[in-house]
Amino acid sequence: MKIKNIIILLCFVTGFNTAFANDGWLNILKEGGNNKGVICTQAIQGAIEKASKNGGGTIFFPAGEYLTGALKLKSNITIYLDSGALLKFSENFDDYLPFVEMRYEGIVMQTFSPLFYAKDAENITIKGRGVIDGQGKAWWNEVYRIETAKGPIPETKYQKMWVEQNKGIVYSAYYQRTIDKHFFRPAFFQSYNCKNILIEGVTFQNSPFWTINPVFCDNVTITGITIFNPHSPNTDGINPSSCRNVHISNCHISVGDDCITIKSGRDEDGRKYGRPTENVTITNCTMLSGHGGVVIGSEMSGGIKKITISNCVFDGTDRGIRIKSARGRGGVVEEIRVDNIVMKDIKEEAIVLNLFYDKDTKAEPVTEKTPIFRNIHMSNITGSNVNKAGMILGISEMPVQNISFSNINMDAKEGFTVSTATDVEFHDVKVNASMGSSFKISDAKNIILDNVGSSTPIKGIPVIKLDNVSNMMITNNFPFYATDVFIEADGAATKGIYLKNNVFNNVSTVIKKGKDLDKNAIVE
Repeated sequence: MKIKNIIILLCFVTGFNTAFANDGWLNILKEGGNNKGVICTQAIQGAIEKASKNGGGTIFFPAGEYLTGALKLKSNITIYLDSGALLKFSENFDDYLPFVEMRYEGIVMQTFSPLFYAKDAENITIKGRGVIDGQGKAWWNEVYRIETAKGPIPETKYQKMWVEQNKGIVYSAYYQRTIDKHFFRPAFFQSYNCKNILIEGVTFQNSPFWTINPVFCDNVTITGITIFNPHSPNTDGINPSSCRNVHISNCHISVGDDCITIKSGRDEDGRKYGRPTENVTITNCTMLSGHGGVVIGSEMSGGIKKITISNCVFDGTDRGIRIKSARGRGGVVEEIRVDNIVMKDIKEEAIVLNLFYDKDTKAEPVTEKTPIFRNIHMSNITGSNVNKAGMILGISEMPVQNISFSNINMDAKEGFTVSTATDVEFHDVKVNASMGSSFKISDAKNIILDNVGSSTPIKGIPVIKLDNVSNMMITNNFPFYATDVFIEADGAATKGIYLKNNVFNNVSTVIKKGKDLDKNAIVE
């Protein structure tokens, strides 16, 4: 009886292990694929289709080198790359046909299929410890060839296809130069109108264009991945566009454009869909090479709201936190929180909110085309070897509004510039500028400077410089170091500047008054 029980038990265990190993798991080497670098798109796509028909499953890539063209992901499919697996994508543009519907730089169009593409699907996963290589150089070189041509050049079959399949596409006049190329590179990963997306652990490198680009998606988690796109054009790292409930964590990113960018569509096309990106958390990430660490915009016509960015390091990016738009975009950026950030070797601004991103245009009536930045708060930020601590630049018909900075320490060449803004507060902010004032504020109202200053005041240069500023409180300031000039104020519109609870024992000149300043503008 005991022997019989043991036999039954062994059969059960063997059966269980066999079922566990095979049920829902498809080893690509057993599905017609190869790990010798010979193209096997058909085998991989066939495995995806096979798993999909069975309700879903995992396509498993053991160690080795694989080559494929574009892959269409389906619901309930996991792509799993084991350690030592290298999945390369073809350099032949034909392998990304036929064109599919996708969003490119905020405009929905028909163009090359993304390398991984999913539409109207759910429960999609890419995970493992393997490497996925987009071999983007062929795409980069084609863009260079088109953009650097000295004169008109014959259009390729791909450009002719784009024109034929995108008749009636709507775009703003300033985007004409981009449209005229008729060549739009594919994203590495774009899920379009999907939900429940997980990307975990893998390394993406050499993307043709943007790397991870969910569009119109709900519940997206991206964690523990590495993105490496060196010396390459427009190869942003992670770009959620018109998505809800996005979680980005523990990622390491070094790219040829912005590291993480939050978007929601461009101009009229973005407003037509009217889908904001909202409920986004970004945490515990490191960003190295890139135009920006975390960027919001410039395609934000559908709106962007409820975003938190925390516990990140930007080391060597061109900018740190960047929020950008322009007249004509429309959309509202609001309810943004940034906290616990360390920046080093920032080539331009550590923090920038700019409503003049695309072009210098004249004021116009407030309409749906007017972009709005409001309710944005940043705290606990340290920056060293920064070119410029920060810049806020609003437009006259819609100043940047309700902005605060708390517990900021910056060692920078230049300080903060605030222009055309209202309801801006600086609390416990120290900016050690090596040239110019630490704080330059103009054409602004409702401002608080609370315990601000510089550890390296410059002789003859005011720490705070005001021009046409109204309704302002400067309070709780105690310069520790010998300071030549603390405040310089000018401008006929400057008024209601209140100084309270300050100790200026170490200051030679507390207020330097300009020739246009009203004698009653400052109240001590």
